[in-house]
Amino acid sequence: MTDAAPQESAQTALFDWHVEQGARMVNFAGWQMPIQYSSIVQEHNATRNNVTVFDVSHMGRLRFNGDGAAALLDRLLTRSVADMKVGQVRYSLICNHDGGVLDDVLVYHLETPSGTRYFLLVVNASNREKIIQWINAQWPDESTVELCDRTLETSMLAVQGPYALATVDPLVGADVSGMPYFRAKVTDQMNKPCIVSRTGYTGEDGVELIIRKDQTQHVLQNIMASGRQFDISPAGLGARDTLRLESAMPLYGHELDETINPFEAGLDFAVSLNDADGNPREFIGSEVLADMATAGGQRQRIGLVMDGRRAARDGYPVLAGGETVGIVTSGTFSPTLQQPIAMAYVPAELAVTGQELEVDIRGKLVPATVSRLPFYQKPKRT
Repeated sequence: MTDAAPQESAQTALFDWHVEQGARMVNFAGWQMPIQYSSIVQEHNATRNNVTVFDVSHMGRLRFNGDGAAALLDRLLTRSVADMKVGQVRYSLICNHDGGVLDDVLVYHLETPSGTRYFLLVVNASNREKIIQWINAQWPDESTVELCDRTLETSMLAVQGPYALATVDPLVGADVSGMPYFRAKVTDQMNKPCIVSRTGYTGEDGVELIIRKDQTQHVLQNIMASGRQFDISPAGLGARDTLRLESAMPLYGHELDETINPFEAGLDFAVSLNDADGNPREFIGSEVLADMATAGGQRQRIGLVMDGRRAARDGYPVLAGGETVGIVTSGTFSPTLQQPIAMAYVPAELAVTGQELEVDIRGKLVPATVSRLPFYQKPKRT
């Protein structure tokens, strides 16, 4: 196993292209990334209504080879990989021994055209080095598994929106439109090898492509040409954040960290305490998490909606009866709903839809109502 973190302020293969498009670039998790090109609202709405392409190459991509790969990941992840079929993708968590979340990840079970099977773990950019170190510390026997950090050798593009599938379908050697959600395939893009998965972080339909770094420009040009009929445009991390917030997707460092357990975060579905036969699974944190699963009185992640246009931000206090009862973890003015929305943690007894609370926005108490999550669900399209 190896540990190779990205250099300080690394650049993706599309850095020059982003600059040419007028993107505002910032240092994000050690990478120079585009926050926006036109405006966050325009890019947000373009994703909801048309199709956009995001450069998400900063995300970590870790490949696991060898007969011991499944056993390794089964010990590390809160969801089992032992029963994953080739082509499946699962959302999972990596927890510490106390049940706190080290990262939320996607795990892929893939097969090369030559028949070699392997697993791929996509991790958050800010956690990549930490997760590699954690894996090395928890799995000292490296004889039956090889960990290859493919982040710097590859790129990752997310094509998202109601016309995403129609954009990508003609380009890849796979029936993307017929691919179920959370499925992936090793295929090609105009004879260039790539992994295509029906996944995303926007709440809209779409795909994510993992490609070789030296072929990124070529693949992007094909995507932009294919999507021109749908008015495709680039979108930055700013819109990606407002999109995921509307869809109530947790962001590590906000709704998730090592002090938060999966059940507080409402991620019960991402914890498999038993295997397919009903037997208890043993993975890091499993005993503690089993106790937490039945424990009452834990704080809960909630949604909040507010009147007006002032958005609650990360760290703003949440109050009930004049007393601070929680804290906002993410907030924005929703371009889709045209009102301020936020996520927060509060005691379980207050985590009830319709509960009236207040948020302290720079010294002013603003009424807030507990909302169902997600705030937004994509409409069924014919």
